[in-house]
Amino acid sequence: QVQLVESGGGLVQPGGSLRLSCGASGSIFSINAMGWYRQAPGKQRELVATIASGGSTNYADSVKARFTISRDNARNTVDLQMNSLKPEDTAVYYCSATLRTSGWLKPYDYWGQGTQVTVSD
Repeated sequence: QVQLVESGGGLVQPGGSLRLSCGASGSIFSINAMGWYRQAPGKQRELVATIASGGSTNYADSVKARFTISRDNARNTVDLQMNSLKPEDTAVYYCSATLRTSGWLKPYDYWGQGTQVTVSD
């Protein structure tokens, strides 16, 4: 069993900041990529940012220079620092991890339950 648990969502005014955190626990052999995705009402889930086990990162154009993804491989955690938030950043944010539960199984994608981020006056 693998669990991803997010925390840190909430309500923030435009221009403000939030930090999301996600921890992976359970029967984990190794973790490849970790990332954050989001889904706004009426829209498809979209990539926000990913980070490989070696530290290379990838960001959606809409969040570049505002959001920073980081991870702690020893603790199996991934964080998303969100600055200069805009109303269009409002969405449910999901943590994702591509991981193996044993050395002879291929990696699978696991997802957290999501955390709401609302940017509004």
